Amino acid sequence: MLKYKNSFIQNIYYMLCYAFKVLQQTNYEEVESESFDNIYDLFAEILIKGLNKQLKQGLHKEYVEKHKNLATIRGKVNLRDSLANKMQRKQLLVCEYDELSEDNSLNQILKVTMILLLKEPSVKKEKKAKMRKLMLYFANISIINPRQIKWQNLQFQRNNQTYRMLINICKFIIDGLLLSTEAGTYKTPTFSDENIEMLFERFVLEYYKYHYPHLKVHRPHVKWHLVGEDFNEGMTFLPQMKTDIKLSYQEKSLIIDTKFYGQILSDFEKYKSINLYQIFSYVKNEDVNRTGNVSGMLLYAKTDETKNIEYSFNMDGNRIGVRTLDLGQEFIGIKGQLDGIVREYFGLELYLK
Repeated sequence: MLKYKNSFIQNIYYMLCYAFKVLQQTNYEEVESESFDNIYDLFAEILIKGLNKQLKQGLHKEYVEKHKNLATIRGKVNLRDSLANKMQRKQLLVCEYDELSEDNSLNQILKVTMILLLKEPSVKKEKKAKMRKLMLYFANISIINPRQIKWQNLQFQRNNQTYRMLINICKFIIDGLLLSTEAGTYKTPTFSDENIEMLFERFVLEYYKYHYPHLKVHRPHVKWHLVGEDFNEGMTFLPQMKTDIKLSYQEKSLIIDTKFYGQILSDFEKYKSINLYQIFSYVKNEDVNRTGNVSGMLLYAKTDETKNIEYSFNMDGNRIGVRTLDLGQEFIGIKGQLDGIVREYFGLELYLK
């Protein structure tokens, strides 16, 4: 598990700003100027700011199914349970109906996340005091088991889009704080490599979308370039080639595959071959006409344990690059590195914002 220095923790805020565009609002400006000693103190502050804004709009409500004993009919009557009541001389009907309620999965996740942060020693006392005040607005929200949250089932629509960033922050917090031993004692909280890899990929994607509108920035699937016979029946045996990021301008394209490993150097020998095979496969199958206009890059997040890596190869007519992006430097340096990739591969100054 990695321990992160202050500059990296501050850069997490900037990456979140890009990854979840809702953060680019005035109520988060104070977060940018504040110094944070640990990742969960930062998350707590972002959550506090987000919840204060959300409460002004009102907590999200959705229809939830109710099953209650009532004196009058509401919704659908459950005959079996109502007869059971009658046999027990209860003059009540068991009714099943939908009710618009704040006690739904999204608000339940927010509440249990605040409960976990209130127990976390690394979160400052003043932030805990703010969260206790916020908890008053969640008095009627049920407490759920954070280990049983089905993240993949959560759905975001137009009426709850403001929750997307907040729920992702909650996932980062819960994943890190619930790393426990079999005996149930908590380990040192950490920001998991899986979560930061997801954030790193989304940050790079959204950075280029925001600052380079002249580039086409997307995440397409690369099709296998098969020749000869009809291979439709055998296609199910081929793995999907889903790119992390593809930048395109006129006839040129750059496919970027982002990577985050806690120990790049110690693992690099193990990982570099499979990663190079992957990016090479993406590039060659994308460059169907063999023009050489499609390039590829492995972009590793640099941590304290690693040195700068910057290599470029001509592989069978296509340029393949391998480099690190230093997340421990000042954010202006990160921007400079990302802007430099566009200049180098496209020969353009497209920075507009």
